[in-house]
Amino acid sequence: AIVSLPQTSPPSARKRTRVCHGAMSVRESLEGVRAAVDRAAVERADRAKLPEPPPVRLVAVSKTKPVEMLQEAYDVGHRHFGENYVQELVDKVPLLPGDMQWHFIGHLQGNKVATLLKGCPLMACLETIDSEKLAQAVDKTWTSLYPDRKLRVMVQVNSSGEETKNGVEPSEVAALCKLIATSMPGLELVGLMTIGAPDYSGCRTEDFENLLRCREEAATAIGIDVAALELSMGMSSDFENAILEGSTSVRVGSSIFGARQYGKPP
Repeated sequence: AIVSLPQTSPPSARKRTRVCHGAMSVRESLEGVRAAVDRAAVERADRAKLPEPPPVRLVAVSKTKPVEMLQEAYDVGHRHFGENYVQELVDKVPLLPGDMQWHFIGHLQGNKVATLLKGCPLMACLETIDSEKLAQAVDKTWTSLYPDRKLRVMVQVNSSGEETKNGVEPSEVAALCKLIATSMPGLELVGLMTIGAPDYSGCRTEDFENLLRCREEAATAIGIDVAALELSMGMSSDFENAILEGSTSVRVGSSIFGARQYGKPP
């Protein structure tokens, strides 16, 4: 079911601050994006003749943004936040409420795995597993730190075929997914993630189609229903189209928080 923002603000650990970017506050921008997500889900259900709109997760991408902006989004009921940089995420975690659902969506180097997992023990999902070596490192570290629970992960797919893009080649996705699902006890494979070609306004249709094909192959290799694997695709420029194509999780930053502000390297 589609989840709308509540009308009243839940209690929070920090005094609420109204933060504006341009003419709109974070709350107003978030409500607008949430409404667009809901409309796209309704249209998706209508096109696919589904009995009800599919649930779509909105991950608010908050890289380079101050914690006050994240807190304002939290105060109006938002919980899922995405970060791209290990140190920035680790620095933000202790400054914000403990029930925030963190998604790591940036490139993860092997030498940063321990820092990330120690600094964000309640991570909701690590969306950028892009090699067998990284998967093994994450599995080993997570199992040693938190042996009683699994870490939800996604395999990042290079759906556009660009040499500069991180991600697994489509032909290798099914094998890596099967390896994670069957041989890495600390990890729970929950889906696939992709980023579209930069020469277009977000993902091209062929990138979406590529990811859908990879999901079918991965589900077959593992022996599970295709619907059991989520699809994280779609950003500020194309999230509505991504939902129409079947995305179950969209990553939206500038449409909520405004243009990114880069200072010193993270």
